[in-house]
Amino acid sequence: MVKKLAKIGITIAGIAAGVGICAGVLAILNSTALKPSINLPQWAILLIYVASGLLFGIIFFILSSVLIRGVRKLEKRIASLSLGEVVTGVVGLIVGLLISFLLTGLFSGIEFSNFGWIKVPINILIYIMFAWLGVTVALGRRNEININKLFRRGGHSKPEDVGSRSLILDTSVIIDGRIYDICKTGIIDGTLVIPEFVLVELRHIADSSDDLKRSRGRRGLDVLNMIQKDLNKAVKILHTDYDDNMEVDSKLLKLARETNGKIVTNDFNLNKVATVQGVEVININDLANAVKPIALPGETMEVHIIKDGKEPTQGIAYLDDGTMIVVEDGKGKVGKTMKVMVTSVLQTSAGRMIFARIAE
Repeated sequence: MVKKLAKIGITIAGIAAGVGICAGVLAILNSTALKPSINLPQWAILLIYVASGLLFGIIFFILSSVLIRGVRKLEKRIASLSLGEVVTGVVGLIVGLLISFLLTGLFSGIEFSNFGWIKVPINILIYIMFAWLGVTVALGRRNEININKLFRRGGHSKPEDVGSRSLILDTSVIIDGRIYDICKTGIIDGTLVIPEFVLVELRHIADSSDDLKRSRGRRGLDVLNMIQKDLNKAVKILHTDYDDNMEVDSKLLKLARETNGKIVTNDFNLNKVATVQGVEVININDLANAVKPIALPGETMEVHIIKDGKEPTQGIAYLDDGTMIVVEDGKGKVGKTMKVMVTSVLQTSAGRMIFARIAE
């Protein structure tokens, strides 16, 4: 309904524009500056007005869908901006309009003889160009302007704003759920950013016909609800989106580069690609491995072997934190608790693996 009303309004504006342009052209043709003047009967003038109004009305009606889509994209773009970015853009717009006003004042004193009508399109072009430049330059320099200080007493930053940066969550880390526990400790002071395309992917996973995918997607949505409700944490839903043909990982990398933010993930491949492209990453697995107890070669421990390993002589055990222990000569001892000695430790972004042998 709103779209139809908008199309009707744009069409009426087109008709009015056509009539106005026609009136202006006829006034110029009949001006004393042009000889000979054109004298037309009233019915012919009326027919020209009607034809011009209908022509521009049809053109505006055809272009109305494009204009409506452009307005909607502009609304989404504005909605994704913070208060400081909006104020910065408005300041840039005001500066651009002020410069345009000064420049058009220079043209007002210039005589164009028989072409005085050309001043109007030139003035419109100047206003549009400098208004666009003002907004673009201001938003491009928003990190240097820091308009947020104007809204704080004494110009002091809030504690949560000092040294904080955007942390962009990907789908895997939301489903994993450990980000909630990490935020609960209070060690993360940045704003959690959740792009809209990540929410769309989560919703698709939650609506999957596969039971496992559906439960994972619903768990991710539950984790987001807990972060927003249970934690005193700034969470921002970002409506920025890119080409639908781009993968979610590519969109995350592009968003991180544009916002100078960090990606929070536990996806090993995304971690590697981000490192190659110079995007900062916080890998939850690396963080978890960093706080795990360190097992040193030569250290002994008691483990419960639960299954055979891939190699003929190996048995597999696990620590309480989930670290896998590969026990040499552990095959055939499934279900037993054995004393083992650590021989080596393998540390990767995918996790930590301990190699051990049965202690004598």
